[in-house]
Amino acid sequence: MSEWFPSASPESLAARAELLRVLRRFFVDRGVLEVDTPLLSQGTIPDAGIDAFRLPGEADEPDRYLQTSPESAMKRLLAAGAGDIFQICKAFRQGEAGRHHNPEFTLLEWYRVGSDHAALMREVAELLGIVLKSDGWQIWPYRALFIELLGVDPLDEQTSLTGLTDLAQSRIGVLPESLDRDAVLDLLMSHCIEPEISDWGMVFVTDFPLSQAAMARCIPMGDVDVAARFECYLNGKELANGYWEQIDPDALAAQLHAENTRRQQRGLPLRPIDGRLLAAHRHGLPECAGVALGVDRLLALKLGVEGVAETISFGWDRA
Repeated sequence: MSEWFPSASPESLAARAELLRVLRRFFVDRGVLEVDTPLLSQGTIPDAGIDAFRLPGEADEPDRYLQTSPESAMKRLLAAGAGDIFQICKAFRQGEAGRHHNPEFTLLEWYRVGSDHAALMREVAELLGIVLKSDGWQIWPYRALFIELLGVDPLDEQTSLTGLTDLAQSRIGVLPESLDRDAVLDLLMSHCIEPEISDWGMVFVTDFPLSQAAMARCIPMGDVDVAARFECYLNGKELANGYWEQIDPDALAAQLHAENTRRQQRGLPLRPIDGRLLAAHRHGLPECAGVALGVDRLLALKLGVEGVAETISFGWDRA
């Protein structure tokens, strides 16, 4: 049997150790504090596109969830006055196994107090330039990217779900039934746009639809309001997701409940809203921007390997 054998080579393991040293040095040199937060929590993020692993509580104990990212706990630290912070940790997402996904993976997440998402994009680009020995990057608003590559305006109220579905079927093929608007847009992004930008180098996609705000704030952009968030792509592969954070506790509560409503509409189980996170916001989350970056994907790109399993000591099928 070969299942005992690591999925990463000794050379990949050494490269991983060096990458972790480089990442830590980047933030330590800039005076950013490294923190450590729990992997298991009573609350989780009700993102309709992410499913958490649940650990049922015994007796009177509440259920707990393996963190899909350290976002909630790190924001509680920010509200308590921690200042600029970063963390390199394990995160877990159920049902995400494949060439570019592992249900247990490593995240680098950091927050800059007093920054917005534009400033944070520059720091992401600087970090990736150091790690990948590259320079140059471009910014594309979500709306402009869809218009340029697919000839459709995803933010125009006149662009119907039926029209988007027909476009997706013509480009992708048969789709699952009863997909909502964001699910169709996600398919167009992953199946049509990401392959088109695979030779564009480093690309920041910004100004997402309000329905995809997650925990980002909303800002006006031309004739519409958009989510103040970005995704960073390198060679067509998503590496990072960042927000100009929503600091209004009532607006955040509404966004979290909207995500649970979307989960319900998709036939997914509801997730408890994290009361401790909302309490931290009511105490006062400082103006800040935060981003999560996939370390395994970054290393795969640096090494030029096909899948993230080759960057992990034991991939999902060997863990």
